[in-house]
Amino acid sequence: MRLLVLGGTWFLGRAIVEEALRRGHETTTFNRGISASDVPDARAVHGDRASATDLARLIDEDGGWDAVIDTSGYVPAVVLLAARALAGRAARYAFVSSVNAYQGWPTEPLTEASPVRECAPDATDEGLDAGADRYGRLKAGCENAVTSMFRDRALVLRPGVILGPYESVGRVPWWLGRIARGGRVLAPGFPERPIQPIDVRDVAAFTIDALGSGLSGAVNVAAPAGHSTFGEFLAACVEATGSGAELEWVDEDFLLAQGVRMWTELPLWRAYPGTWQVDASRALAAGLHARPLPETVADTWAWMRSGGAALDHTRQAQLGIDPRVEQKILADWDGHEGVPPR
Repeated sequence: MRLLVLGGTWFLGRAIVEEALRRGHETTTFNRGISASDVPDARAVHGDRASATDLARLIDEDGGWDAVIDTSGYVPAVVLLAARALAGRAARYAFVSSVNAYQGWPTEPLTEASPVRECAPDATDEGLDAGADRYGRLKAGCENAVTSMFRDRALVLRPGVILGPYESVGRVPWWLGRIARGGRVLAPGFPERPIQPIDVRDVAAFTIDALGSGLSGAVNVAAPAGHSTFGEFLAACVEATGSGAELEWVDEDFLLAQGVRMWTELPLWRAYPGTWQVDASRALAAGLHARPLPETVADTWAWMRSGGAALDHTRQAQLGIDPRVEQKILADWDGHEGVPPR
């Protein structure tokens, strides 16, 4: 296939480009050339996707494509501009959205039939009201922008949590860094909690497979239910780092009473029941493979040890609990009623 990747230099976009090249697909990337270096052997065209002039130059320089893969769309009006420009030059358009687009995430179990947030396909970043669901509304608007132009030629991917080497947010790198320091580590909730993150390389492979097979419509992309647990995840971090850290599992009601912020202070931890109940049966039936979570953790640690570091992502500053706060909570937990003395 001839592929055009909008983005293509970091995390999922980079993984998609590397997988496409590995399979022998002719691959062009289009980005500003600012966030990260281009993938070697891909044809790189630099420009701003928000510029009609730059999009026209891209089309004039590189012609047509079997598929567009959009890993960088965030503002509906900007996505609409690209989708309109490429509608006559690309056979298909795969847009990477998010489970945040669902009205019920993270509080409810989700399927592709679950209600999606409302947002116009031409909404702008400045024109959208603030709110906790703002990111999800923007992603829903981007979906509308793509489907309005490509209709049944559109593939909308709604990933849950994506992890692995080159991770841009830094959730697994934070846990690995904390556990590598050793000592008693505050582990949230209970080790048996089911989780279903998916490796970035598995999402990349599935995206290319889905385009090749003609899959269309909306598809949830997550590991199958019961794929792993939080306990397995943190144990894999201990194993990978070889730190000998001791995991201290603390009741989540206790943590919430202490004011610990879910998802940020202790990354990947949420007490809401719907967080890890994303039905990905359609993707799994279409060939999605989910590698074991310990493999993802080990490969992320190897990437970090080789000098890899998450890019400067806006959400990184929110991650991680202050070590002093962590130790105070552990000390308070030791004296909590029902906790055996150490």
